[in-house]
Amino acid sequence: MEAREPAPGGAAETHRAALRELAWLFLKLGTIAFGGPAAHIAMMEDEVVARRRWLTREQFVDLLGATNLIPGPNSTELAIHIGHARAGWVGLLVAGVCFIAPAVAIVMACAWAYVHLGRMPEAAGILYGVKPVVIAIVLQALWRLGRTAIRDRRLALLALAAAAANALGTDELTVLAGSALAAALLARFPWRSSGGAGGAALGCAPALGQVAGLGAAGAAAGTAVGLWPLFGFFLKVGSVLFGSGYVLLAFLRGGLVHDRGWLTEAQLLDAVAIGQVTPGPVFTTATFIGYVLAGTPGAAAATLGIFLPAFVFVALSGPLVPRLRRSRLAGAILDGVNAASLALMAVVAVQLARAAVTDLLGLVLALASVICLIGLRVNSTWLVLGGAIVGLVARR
Repeated sequence: MEAREPAPGGAAETHRAALRELAWLFLKLGTIAFGGPAAHIAMMEDEVVARRRWLTREQFVDLLGATNLIPGPNSTELAIHIGHARAGWVGLLVAGVCFIAPAVAIVMACAWAYVHLGRMPEAAGILYGVKPVVIAIVLQALWRLGRTAIRDRRLALLALAAAAANALGTDELTVLAGSALAAALLARFPWRSSGGAGGAALGCAPALGQVAGLGAAGAAAGTAVGLWPLFGFFLKVGSVLFGSGYVLLAFLRGGLVHDRGWLTEAQLLDAVAIGQVTPGPVFTTATFIGYVLAGTPGAAAATLGIFLPAFVFVALSGPLVPRLRRSRLAGAILDGVNAASLALMAVVAVQLARAAVTDLLGLVLALASVICLIGLRVNSTWLVLGGAIVGLVARR
């Protein structure tokens, strides 16, 4: 999986065409990808592997595993990885920026309405119709990726152990680290008893838990927030944050509400809600906070700060992924991380399903989406748009 670099003549034109394709695809996904990282990853798999065949399913799963080894927003980093694999270093920038930009624009509009109009745009109807569709998209991706990543009983049991540990409250980073350790031990010391390698994975299951206010404008207390401190805070968050949006909430609450007093609790919850209900990366919560604290320049500083580390980490780690696969031990660790990544995605899917399918119409939308995706092979983009329309009509 070597990145493509520009070359003279026809190769250069091919490279430009690849960049245009990347820009169009990730602009589209950044505009319609509701549902959080699990849904974003599912939609990328459908577009990049199933439809366009830019990557094999094995390559896609390896890139997904690699995103879990570095801090930052997983789905954004996966988009950046795909851009690098498709069109080299320029592709890395194009894919990442195009995936982030639509979400930033939408969140900026929400932040403007929040500050200047005293309310946030209504999104309940759209989300009501989109959420059941998202569940179907995630389930389809789990099925397809699982058949590639879970190749034997050992990995299947490792994935089950990871899902159980996460469901019981073990944080994502610990689950990933425990799975990597278990896979490394199994590769180094193969299990040869009657239980097979799968028995060893089950034996590692316990170790996974051990090892591994509206209309408010400006700062909470009227504090003048400088652009460099704002940029620095979000740069630190983007550089060290592993895990879900709930982990992001903990970082923001401690740093912005308790330590600095820049936001109130109510403002923080409003910011996180906007990040959750708008399409694209959840990390655009930073854009909203930056605008509330320091207007458009603040939004730009916060957005650049929280996303910049993702580009750096992918640029440094991306070329290493094929080499990891060629090493027996490193490949085994990557297999373990891949299995755990899908397990975490499955746990999120269950949690989302409980929140998304709350009545008969939601159930019908979810089942119809599964039929359209698997039986009729309808593009997920149209299903998301259709769900949004149904939700708006149903909630009028």
